[in-house]
Formats: sequence, structure tokens, C-alpha cells
Amino acid sequence: MSGAALGLEIVFVFFLALFLLHRYGDFKKQHRLVIVGTLLAWYLCFLIVFILPLDVSTTIYNRCKHAAANSSPPENSNITGLYATATPVPSQHPCFKPWSYIPDGIMPIFWRVVYWTSQFLTWILLPFMQSYARSGGFSITGKIKTALIENAIYYGTYLLIFGAFLIYVAVNPHLHLEWNQLQTIGIAAANTWGLFLLVLLLGYGLVEIPRSYWNGAKRGYLLMKTYFKAAKLMTEKADAEETLEDVMEEVRKVNESIKYNHPLRKCVDTILKKCPTEYQEKMGRNMDDYEDFDEKHNTYPSEKSLVKLHKQVIYSVQRHRRTQVQWRILLEQAFYLEDVAKNETSATRQFVHTFQSPEPENKFIQYFYNPTVEWYWECLLRPWFYRILAVVLSVFSVIVVWSECTFFSTTPVLSLFAVFIQLAEKTYNYIYIEIACFLSIFFLSICVYSTVFRIRVFNYYYLASHHQTDAYSLLFSGMLFCRLTPPLCLNFLGLTHMDSSISHQNTQPTAYTSIMGSMKVLSFIADGFYIYYPMLVVILCIATYFSLGTRCLNLLGFQQFMGDNDMTSDLVDEGKELIRREKRKRQRQEEGENRRREWKERYGHNREDSTRNRNIHIDPKESNLSDLSTTRSSKYTRVNNRTERDRIELLQDVEPLDFNAETFTDDPLESKSERYQPGGRYLSMSQTGIFDDV
Repeated sequence: MSGAALGLEIVFVFFLALFLLHRYGDFKKQHRLVIVGTLLAWYLCFLIVFILPLDVSTTIYNRCKHAAANSSPPENSNITGLYATATPVPSQHPCFKPWSYIPDGIMPIFWRVVYWTSQFLTWILLPFMQSYARSGGFSITGKIKTALIENAIYYGTYLLIFGAFLIYVAVNPHLHLEWNQLQTIGIAAANTWGLFLLVLLLGYGLVEIPRSYWNGAKRGYLLMKTYFKAAKLMTEKADAEETLEDVMEEVRKVNESIKYNHPLRKCVDTILKKCPTEYQEKMGRNMDDYEDFDEKHNTYPSEKSLVKLHKQVIYSVQRHRRTQVQWRILLEQAFYLEDVAKNETSATRQFVHTFQSPEPENKFIQYFYNPTVEWYWECLLRPWFYRILAVVLSVFSVIVVWSECTFFSTTPVLSLFAVFIQLAEKTYNYIYIEIACFLSIFFLSICVYSTVFRIRVFNYYYLASHHQTDAYSLLFSGMLFCRLTPPLCLNFLGLTHMDSSISHQNTQPTAYTSIMGSMKVLSFIADGFYIYYPMLVVILCIATYFSLGTRCLNLLGFQQFMGDNDMTSDLVDEGKELIRREKRKRQRQEEGENRRREWKERYGHNREDSTRNRNIHIDPKESNLSDLSTTRSSKYTRVNNRTERDRIELLQDVEPLDFNAETFTDDPLESKSERYQPGGRYLSMSQTGIFDDV
């Protein structure tokens, strides 16, 4: 089984990263290099989290084996023969190889490849790809040039920071510069930046995740928050539509000014391909105009302005598409929460939906998750499950906060994570060690990564589900994951006292710690920043609990959901009205579809049967006379009689929709006579009922 666990986790983590990327990214529309770069960054970060417990259990076994070898008594040279082999000294260290043991030499190489690949991605490749994807250039060379210019300041800043560390080490007379020490300085600089951001995100996630599940048990709270989101999203949706209209107007002007024989016409065609289909059909390509662009001294846009316009088109189209999809998803969520509120007082204890799902449900799921089971889960069990889960997560958060404040104490051991691992280490229960390590680092990762998925920096960084995340945000999330994961793992090893620089014990370090090098080169970071800075998580948790960040954003004009705010109440009322309006609109659509279906089922078959019988019982002589009269009259009649006849037949099949009618008749002839007027107009086209449905 040696190495089998490592191989299984490598495969499992790959499919996990692929599933998450498929949920947020769009494999069909986004560039392949963007998908590959983001997938590789997410995969390496998740891999570190899943493989680290195996490294801990393997290190504990190696420590046990090393202690058993050192404590074995020397052989007695005076005892020979049979007695020397018959009375072995019992071992005081019951070391046995764990099922997930990884042979020596594999983990150091594995960690070096994973760590340095992730660092290359986050500091060099992904920032360059980010600027490349956001560039509006029309050629690969132009995009590369734009990306290099944008990243010149970015790379120069980090080179300046690295140079400062390098000068500090060079000036210190007690230190000698070597390659390993330079490597340690680079690792320390990267981990310092990552730890600074890690504590901020961790302090938010430790409080917000348990609170979100506790509030999830409150149906009224979720429904009010959904109304609030609807009001804000409608504003963003309207702004996105207005921005798209303005950009499309600029594209139309450029399309009309630059003719087919202009050198920049290829650039205009590239811009038109990025526009929505309806705008492409409106504008079209003016291929019939053969006017030479050099004959008149007209002002034409430059290539630089076209690059800027191309960038605006990509951004506006992506934002418009994202808001449209998010609005549809939010409507479904609001309708479902309203259904839950209505079904809570149901006496039949069967869940009834206002609108049927447009997608066909799986028969297997429909059989087991029937309306009765759905009612018990949604109205009775789910709130209690969320409350219990919120309490469990709150206990985990308290353990993390306590351990972050006390992990530097080795005598006595105050960190609860270290206490659990040391108790398991005494009995060499490797299964318990791996489960405890996995749950601990998994909870820390969820607190940090979920914050990365939740935060939104205006419209520049925003991870939207249902394939609506742009390339810039995907690459930026990959950069954040690669910078946060190494300090997160070092912080976890410090909490469990598996890091020798924290425990101050001369024991065998883990393979992950060994590639980080000795932090003694920078003592003020190893003994100061790494130990005392994580204590700030207490202040951040208190600030998150009292929603200080939310209140500050409200003061700055960024509306956030707060129950005790007048602006929040106004937005909730506005969102409630928007949802009610969309609900009425959908109900009218479903009623119209049902009425059309009933009309076809009631009168469609009768009309077909009567037509078929009439054709069968026609006299051949009458048919010949009618054909002769038809041929004679065709010389004096218009050619489009057949077209008019087909049009009348189509109008007969259409259901008359008059939402203002007081009574409905079942006689198609009567309804036809009532709706058609001598002037050639229909009641649906009259001026009295045009705005009745608005």
C-alpha cells in the first residue's frame, strides 16, 4: 500500500479542481491557456492540503523508528550461541508502518516540484496571463507587449522588496550569503506576504461561516436577504445594459466609418465577432459600399482607440451576460424560498411548487425525493441540521482562535491541535492522526478559500458560479491560492508543533518543513512576525462578529445587508416588488401556454378530421369543375391567393389571447367573428389594450 494513498489523492484532487473550475469557468468560450493555468494553480494548492496529513503520519513513523534505533541496547559480546538469539530485548517503541506510508526520498522531491511550480505560477506566469487575457490587442504580439508594460511596475516592486532583504543579509556580519540562504530569503518574503493576507481572510471566515449556517436556518432572514440582493442586482443589471448600449453605439459608428478596404477593417471585424448576435445582425457588414477611404479626408479611429474599444466590448459583454444569468438564478432562489414559506403551514405535508422546474428531473431522484420527503427536509429537518452544523463549526472556530494565540507555548502545551496530535502520537494511531490533521487543515482551508470565493473587488475581481467568471478573476483566484496555501500549511504545522522552529525540539522535521529551509537566517521574522502576528485573528474575529466592516462599507456608500438600517429596508421592499412583478409575468406566460395547449387539444383534431372527411366526399365532377373554374379565374386574379389562404389558415390555428375579455367562447367561428373587424384589424392591435400587460 506504500504510495497507493498518494496516488489516489493525486487523482481525486485533480477531479475536484476540475469540477470547481467547470462550475465557475466556461470551457467553451474562455482561452485554453487561461483554463490550464487556473486549473494547475487550483490543483497544486488543493494537493498540498490533501497530502500534508500523509507527510505528518510518515514523519511520526520515522521519528518512532529513529527513536527505536537509538534506544536499542548494544549486543553483549559475552553471550554467544543459542542464548544470544533466544532472549531478544523487548522493544519499548511499538513502531509499525502505517497503511499510507510514503517511502523515503519521495516526499522531498514531491514538495519541491509542487512548491516551486506554484510559486512560478503566482509570481511570474499568472500575472502575465492576467494582463494578456484582459488586453484588447488584435494580435499575439500586441497582447504580449501590453502585458509586459503592465507588469513592469508589478515585477519591479517585488524585485525591490527582494533586494531589501538581500541588502539586510549582506550587511549583517554574522551571516554569509549562500544559495540556500538566498532561497530561504525568497521563501520568507513570499510567506510573509501570504501570512499577512491569510490572517485577514481567516479572521473573517472563522466567524462568517458558522453565522451563515445559523442564519440559513431562518427562513425569513434568507428571504429578506434575497429581496435585498434582487434590488442591488437589478441596479447592476440596468447599469450593465446601459453600458453595453453605449459601447455598441461606439462600435456602430466605427463600423460605418471604416470601410471594407481600410487597413483596420480586420480589427473592426474582430470587434464585431465579440458583440452579441442581435447587435451583429443590426449592424452587419457594409460590404456593398465600394467608396475609397483615401478619396475623402475623413477622420478615422486609430489602432490604439480600437484596442481600447475592443477591451471595452469584451468587458461589457461579459458583464451583461453575467448579470442576466445571475438574475435568472436569483429569481429561482426567491421563488423557492417563497414556496418554502408557504409550505411551512401546509396540512398535507407535501411540498408544492409554484412553478415547475424547466429541466426534467431524474426519475431516481424524483422517486426517493418525493414531495413528502421534500417537505420534511425543507420545512422541518433542514433548519435543525443547519443549527447543529453551525454549533459544530463555532466550536472549531473557538479551537482555532485559542490555538493561534497559544501555539508558541511548548511547556505546557496549550495549543489544542498539538495536544490532540501528541496524544495520538503516543499510541501511534496513524488513522486518528491523519483524520485529525485532515479535518484541522481542511477547516482552515475552507475558512480561507471560501472568503476568496466570496469577496468582490468592484467589478475587477468577482468569482461568479454557473460559468460566469471572466478570465481575469479566474487567474487572480489562482494567484491568491498559490500565495495563501504555503503559509497556511506552515501555520498548521506550527499549531500542531510539527515545526521544529516552533516546538524548539531537536526532532526530525516534516518533508514540507525541510524544503522551506531554516528561518534562523531572518530571526526577526521567525521569532517575531510568524509567532505574534497570527494573534491578530482575535481582533479580526471580534470585528467580523459585530459587522464593523459592513458598517464601514455602508458609511462609504456601498450598501450592505443590515437588519437595523433604513436603506436596507427600502431595498428589501424594492426587491420584494421586483420579485412579485417577475412572478406575475411568469404566471401570465404559463397561463397563456396552457390556454394554447388546451385550444390545440380541443379544436386541432376536430379541424383535421373535418378537413379529411370533406376531401374524401368531394364529387369528382365537382372537383373537375372547380379545377376548371380555378384555372380560368387564375388568369384574372392575383398570384398571391394561395399565400392569403395559407395566412388565413395559420390565423385560425392561433389562439385568441385577450386578457381583458370578460367571457371566453368555445366556438372558433364566433371568436373569429368577434376578433376580426371590417377594417382589417384585430382587437389585440387596437389602441385600447396596448399597455394592459405592462
